[in-house]
Amino acid sequence: MALTSEARARLEPDAARIIGRYPRSRSALLPLLHLVQSEDGYVTPAGVEFCGEQLSLTGAEVAAVASFYTMYRRGPTGEYLVGVCTNTLCAVMGGDAIFDSLKEHLGVGNDEMTDDGSVTLQHIECNAACDYAPVVMVNWEFYDNQTTESARKLVDGLRSGQPPAPTRGAPLCTFKETERILAGFPDPRPDEGQGGAGAATLAGLLVAKERKMTAPEADSAGEGQ
Repeated sequence: MALTSEARARLEPDAARIIGRYPRSRSALLPLLHLVQSEDGYVTPAGVEFCGEQLSLTGAEVAAVASFYTMYRRGPTGEYLVGVCTNTLCAVMGGDAIFDSLKEHLGVGNDEMTDDGSVTLQHIECNAACDYAPVVMVNWEFYDNQTTESARKLVDGLRSGQPPAPTRGAPLCTFKETERILAGFPDPRPDEGQGGAGAATLAGLLVAKERKMTAPEADSAGEGQ
């Protein structure tokens, strides 16, 4: 099914703005995929066709990219994409237990959406937040140091329309709104001053300073190699 005329009217000017940022039009494919994902919540066949038309690419060329990256969804997605890290450290610290608890609590399996369309649950790969393990992400915002109980309260808040504030970063927005931001359009969310790296991130550096440890000098013989 093709995009509706209303959807095209919304997307075509935005697509032109995105494409205009790049010296080669096909370089705009990644943000264009985020743009069409902001329309339907996932990359539909119509979205693939639209991207191909805008960039003079075949559907196969567009689909090859969309299917390679996990951030592009291939099926309907809830308002909130809840990802539980189940890589090694988060798993050891409780990520596996959190994921199993949320599957039971929400009544869904991996990469499935709740009946009310509010939450899609999935296990995800490392998101470089190991010092705050176990980590849950909602629309790519961090919820650090989670437990099975706090994770259940988190998804309950999402489903009730009262999403808790992320541990750090900007206030939460819906998946479609997040996708428009990832397409390169202004982020309307206020900067509420929620910090980034905290004590856990800096622990190793502080210990090194206490022990007066320094990095080894570069081997001049190996410089430039």
